[in-house]
Amino acid sequence: MKTIILNKPEDFELIETEFPNKPKPHEALVKVRRIGVCGTDIHAFKGRQPFFSFPRILGHELGVEILEVGEEVKHLKAGDRCSVEPYFNKTKDQAVRRGKTNCGEAISVFGVHEDGGMREQFLIDANYLHASAILTFEQLALIEPLAIGFHAVQRAQIQKEDKVLVIGAGPIGLGTAQFAALKSKEVVVMDINKSRLETCKKNLPLKNTLHITESDFDQVEALRKIFEGDLPTVILDATGNPYSMKNTLEIAAHGATIVFIGLYQGNFEFHDPLFHKKELTLMASRNALPADFKNIITLIEQNAIQTDFWVSHYLEFQNLPKQFESLFFGKENVLKAIVKMD
Repeated sequence: MKTIILNKPEDFELIETEFPNKPKPHEALVKVRRIGVCGTDIHAFKGRQPFFSFPRILGHELGVEILEVGEEVKHLKAGDRCSVEPYFNKTKDQAVRRGKTNCGEAISVFGVHEDGGMREQFLIDANYLHASAILTFEQLALIEPLAIGFHAVQRAQIQKEDKVLVIGAGPIGLGTAQFAALKSKEVVVMDINKSRLETCKKNLPLKNTLHITESDFDQVEALRKIFEGDLPTVILDATGNPYSMKNTLEIAAHGATIVFIGLYQGNFEFHDPLFHKKELTLMASRNALPADFKNIITLIEQNAIQTDFWVSHYLEFQNLPKQFESLFFGKENVLKAIVKMD
């Protein structure tokens, strides 16, 4: 079968590999229909992805079709369209036993820590598949990136009276803002990328957007103007930028909740007296839970959120090795690229 492998940084190759065997009793054999390209894939391509080894088959944002299921699988059948939950736990450690399957001690992410979905077919434990008879394969490939933002919003426990700031208007921030807007009518998205903010304004029911134009831009003053004298009571930072993450303490309201979604590969400091003075709640958000996948599928099926505007670029599977670098490291303004496997 056709498989794309990343042999080393900047070296994608289209190769032929063996088709999988028949599924074990708890497994499903699936055919890949759509693949979303993630920031993780882009970092891996440049050799900047931590906890990563080569060679590796990438791909964890997937819309798949079930070809066959094992004898113990009763909730799925051949022909079902599914999204893949790509967070596999190898042990029943303390976090997993407590239901936090998104951050188990021995978690292995499909397409990152082990070979993923950039191939025609693969076998998977059927419990990691989430089916929908309504969603398209393209929509199913969007469930995983949407789940990152959904999980962060759940962590923040946003109330309808909260004034919410989402920092970062990339795919994760965009999804975060979508779900935050279901909880509160006071949602603002802030970014340095004007075109991304235009996408937000055009497609999301936001209170406003905030374009940071200069390094000395007075964010506190701008936010007070937008929130009629107040500051955000919930901040969700999807940048992974240490300056932005540190700055959340400065722009948060007293008693606010701050959620870090984006990951920074290093240390950063913040002023503890300010942290205590404001009695801030600071938390991380990692991956997503099985219930998050199910809830997002239901929301899309009910037209509670829209996905039409998400995909900005399409690639044919066989062309990905040649087009990947020019698309993601050229002048294209890529929001989300989908790889077709028809």
